[in-house]
Amino acid sequence: MTLSDRFFQKGRYFLGVKYPVICGAMTWVSEPGLVAAVGNAGGFGCLAGGNTPVDIFEAQIEETRKRTASPIGINLITIAPVYPQHLDLVKRLKLPYVIFAGSFPREKEVEQVKATGAKVLCFASELSIAERMLKYGADALILEGSEAGGHVGYVSLIVLLQQVLFRVPDVPIFVGGGIATGRMAAHMFLMGAAGVQMGTRFAVAEESVAHPKFKERFIRAKAREAISTPQYDSRLPVVAVRAIKNQAHRDFGRLQLDLLKQLEEGKLHRHEAQYKVEEFWVGALRKAVLEGDVDYGSLMAGQSVGLVERIQPVAEIMQDIVTEAGKEFERVKGTLM
Repeated sequence: MTLSDRFFQKGRYFLGVKYPVICGAMTWVSEPGLVAAVGNAGGFGCLAGGNTPVDIFEAQIEETRKRTASPIGINLITIAPVYPQHLDLVKRLKLPYVIFAGSFPREKEVEQVKATGAKVLCFASELSIAERMLKYGADALILEGSEAGGHVGYVSLIVLLQQVLFRVPDVPIFVGGGIATGRMAAHMFLMGAAGVQMGTRFAVAEESVAHPKFKERFIRAKAREAISTPQYDSRLPVVAVRAIKNQAHRDFGRLQLDLLKQLEEGKLHRHEAQYKVEEFWVGALRKAVLEGDVDYGSLMAGQSVGLVERIQPVAEIMQDIVTEAGKEFERVKGTLM
């Protein structure tokens, strides 16, 4: 057994794949082609549910199943308007892995999904959330630091590792946020992680449907350009979004101010305002990913975008990660002898 085999064992067993490397679910990007490519390369792909109409989401699941025999994850956004229908779909299709994202699921929702035979993964942004998700019945956790792209929490991965990973040793914990190389991935495994999650690097893969202008902007971007959006007022709770700064960032600021004004005037309910926020990001992300509008579209990216240097096939990305990790395991072993 190689060192890689030893450190990959926990995540490999839990996910049922050769390499415990998760391609995080990215709306408009994580569609059947990319998810299947990750699975066929030995990793674990996640199909993004987002606010996709149920019939289209079901067709995407079936298409992905045809393209790969590898297990896949289904990512459900708990704050999406279509979330209840997605839950019903999961119960009907009896899917092997379900990942709750966006916010935190209710205990009964976790129980309902587990009753179908699915393994449940939940995000945890701090220790108390991790403990609550495990109490609800989550089979594994994903720690995603604020360095990640898209909707993020406020705590960096380096703190989450100490706060959660080091204190919950018996549960498979996958980590993400700022990871783009096999060498860094190796150190996550050395610290006890069952696997790593990456999104930004896969977003520019050859198999990604993202527009060439979107990929080009990622490759040119510096880490400091990927910034998170602020919340202006607690009356309008919004999940921070990390993306490359452009006009869409400024437009989102104006949207928050307008929605807050409507809330003050009683013209809008808070839930309606939150849906409008999500609609903004889904629409802006579509502009960037599918239409190549890198000015007014949302360029959701983690700070690891500063480490993305070129477009590669998924299989090559996966092999780079695994090879680099193997070399780092051996290097560390040599320093301890």
